[in-house]
Amino acid sequence: MTSDPSQIRVLNVFVQAFQAPDLRKKLLFSGAMIALFRLGSNLPAPGISEQNVRYCSGLSRSTGVFAIVNLLSGNSLLHLTVFAIGILPYITASIIVQMLSQVMPRLDRLRKEGRAGQAKLTQYTRYVSVGLGLVYAVVYVQAARTGAAFPGSGCGPGFRPLIPDPSPVTLLTMVITMVSGTAVIMWMGELITDRGVGNGMSVLMFTSILAVIPGEIQRIYAVKGWFYAAAAILVIIAVTTFIVFIEQGQRRIRVQYSRRVSGRREYGGGSAFIPVKVNQAGVVPVIFASSLLQVPQLAVSMFGNSRDPQGWVTWIDRNLDPALLVPPYVYFLAFFILILGFTFFYVSVTFNPDELSDSIRNHGGFVPGMRPGTPTSALFRYVLNRLTVPGSIYLALVAMLTPVALDMAGLGQDLQFSGVSLLIMAGVGLDTVKQVQGQLEQHSYRGFLR
Repeated sequence: MTSDPSQIRVLNVFVQAFQAPDLRKKLLFSGAMIALFRLGSNLPAPGISEQNVRYCSGLSRSTGVFAIVNLLSGNSLLHLTVFAIGILPYITASIIVQMLSQVMPRLDRLRKEGRAGQAKLTQYTRYVSVGLGLVYAVVYVQAARTGAAFPGSGCGPGFRPLIPDPSPVTLLTMVITMVSGTAVIMWMGELITDRGVGNGMSVLMFTSILAVIPGEIQRIYAVKGWFYAAAAILVIIAVTTFIVFIEQGQRRIRVQYSRRVSGRREYGGGSAFIPVKVNQAGVVPVIFASSLLQVPQLAVSMFGNSRDPQGWVTWIDRNLDPALLVPPYVYFLAFFILILGFTFFYVSVTFNPDELSDSIRNHGGFVPGMRPGTPTSALFRYVLNRLTVPGSIYLALVAMLTPVALDMAGLGQDLQFSGVSLLIMAGVGLDTVKQVQGQLEQHSYRGFLR
């Protein structure tokens, strides 16, 4: 395993990018889309009481699935804005379509058809995103109507209602507005991908998470003083530095391409490297594990008796409730096992050693010292398994130790932040800067050839 030696000077990269006219246009376009995204994230949805929402959001914090949605929406969910649902429906839809393409023959054929098939899969992803956005919007509007969106605040129909006039027309208007906001976010993300810099949805996700940090630090400073605010900043910097170091780690497998002679010309030759990252799965396993651990609490809310709780309800509340001040060992153990399992599952679905080996052989390539075909795919599978073990443990530790470190620093309930958010920020930031640097290199080559 090697670590990428290019410790990128981010500021220098973007200064050079602004000096290139075409890159400057892309950066300014991306900035304009981000500004519109943040505007929609602060625009209240129709039918709500802004004063009551502001009061109730100050008394409560979203937990469970709502906490993930709120984080990825940049606190928009907590304030019932037009973009309240954020980009989580698109992320979930992308994961669903990607995994179904591995098990459904029709989707698998589309995946192998190149750009035309990929365009069709993208269209399916949009449809699934709108459907999931509708589900999220209905659930959250209902939670806002009953006051369940702000647990512990006492807000509801009888006291500071979030929706003063919960008529069917008002609720339907709110649902349509939030679903439309999800569609607009998809459109903006695709525009950034086509005309801006970086992957559009990842950039918007990075912006949403980054928008949460200043408010959280300021709130800690106002409540506990500068010492705890500085401690929170140090924890974030330390964990982010560790994440960047691991995310840069990769195993490079050398591939040699044979030369072909046609007439008097010679084609092919040379060598390349196939990078296999330590964290090949990204943050998807952590999101899956977090969502799955909400199922017991959902079952309690739907089938449990709050006045005379059954035995299984008491056990779940005692051992699997993420909203507890200090989550129990059972919760951490289940979280750890689920992350490990989902990491191996997701890597096996998205990285196919047999297909990669066949592709290398079809292009006249081979791994030095290995025969093409089955031996090469066995090598890829061996390397992948060796890297997935530490990668899955790394994901689990970052996801679990960040809340523990914040709690030990006395910030567990004051900083609504997690290792998942830091993983997303570090990964997206690195990818975007590398894309800008790659386009700068292309610009330099193009100027030389002129």
